[in-house]
Amino acid sequence: MFAQLAWRNLWRNPRRTAIILLAIFMGVFSMIFFAAFSRGMANGMVNNAIDNLVGHIKIQHPDYRSDPDISHRIEDPRSVMDKILPVLPEGSKIVQRIRVEGVAANARETAGIEIAGIEPSKEKGVSFIGDAPIEGEMLEDGDKNGILLGAALADRFDTEVGKKLVLTTQRADGETQSRAFRIRGLYHAEIEATEKAYVFITLDAAKILVGDKNGATEIAATLPGKKVDRILEQTVSKCKEALKPLNLSVFDWMEQIPAMKAYLAMFDMFLYIWFVVVFIAMGFGIVNTVLMAVYERMREFGLLKALGMKPSWIIRMVLGESSFLLIAGCAAGTLCSLAFTWYVAMKGIDLGSFAQGVKMWGMSRMIYPAIDNGDVIAANAVVIVLGLIVSIYPAVKAARFTPVETMRHN
Repeated sequence: MFAQLAWRNLWRNPRRTAIILLAIFMGVFSMIFFAAFSRGMANGMVNNAIDNLVGHIKIQHPDYRSDPDISHRIEDPRSVMDKILPVLPEGSKIVQRIRVEGVAANARETAGIEIAGIEPSKEKGVSFIGDAPIEGEMLEDGDKNGILLGAALADRFDTEVGKKLVLTTQRADGETQSRAFRIRGLYHAEIEATEKAYVFITLDAAKILVGDKNGATEIAATLPGKKVDRILEQTVSKCKEALKPLNLSVFDWMEQIPAMKAYLAMFDMFLYIWFVVVFIAMGFGIVNTVLMAVYERMREFGLLKALGMKPSWIIRMVLGESSFLLIAGCAAGTLCSLAFTWYVAMKGIDLGSFAQGVKMWGMSRMIYPAIDNGDVIAANAVVIVLGLIVSIYPAVKAARFTPVETMRHN
């Protein structure tokens, strides 16, 4: 009976009901779409960070992170890769690299950089350099004289494809080694700082440069699929178990980039604060609208009490009206936001007009909104639960009217 009465009462003033429904709809829609956009932006930043020579899993000498020197290398990387390949999920990709600090120089400029020795044919799908746009040519496996330079670093050195660049670093025996390389191409990265930080040579060239024929400073692996977090912890544990006799360190991407992990935790908190802020703005509208409806119906409530209706029944009737409004608004807002987000995610949102800012902050140029079930549930829960709470005041107000008081109301 209360549900039927509440539903009929809603449509006694269709205009007012439509306005409050629209407010709830817009609130839920904005919550879910903003959350999806933010998740997409965060996912892009995480993917950029992982692609930046990090990988989902990395294996290194225990002392390499504190002192990234060629002396802290993996002596036999091939045997290490053979040990962990059986425990990696099917479809995983694995590479070995030599990464050392060094100095790049030409006749005009000198700069500290990181030299990365890679196997170009294996980096695709593992790091950004495998898929990066290249001006000129990509390195080929076995090229002992070629080098890839970041476009921003090339601007700093005032150089171009075909010119030479000298790299200097410390050898495995402690001596200093310098070699000249021919610039094969200029790469472009999502983050401008990356273009200034790394130069790439082949693994064979890096072995010659550091004077070590077999070693590698790291082994990196990327796992297949989009839901990597579900299998990452278990895979890392298996890798640690397989490599226990070799005394090597195994890290997941969150251990390698603790700042990103902290950012994601802060991001979640900010998102739920945003939900509450949106609701506060919407909550005032709900309270004002319901309260207005209550005062317009004072005589009705007085008559109902005079006929013997209990105050608790009036409260239930008013809360029932609010419940219908909240549920209908949330349902419409959720369905429309999911459909709109899905449509936008198919094409992505191009932030090309903010290209410089995007590169500076490490965000992808294309943002693909990502719907998280937890965000959808949280948005609806916040609106419905808090909406019912703020509706209690008008409901109690209606229940406290006395028949005499309502008869005096004009």
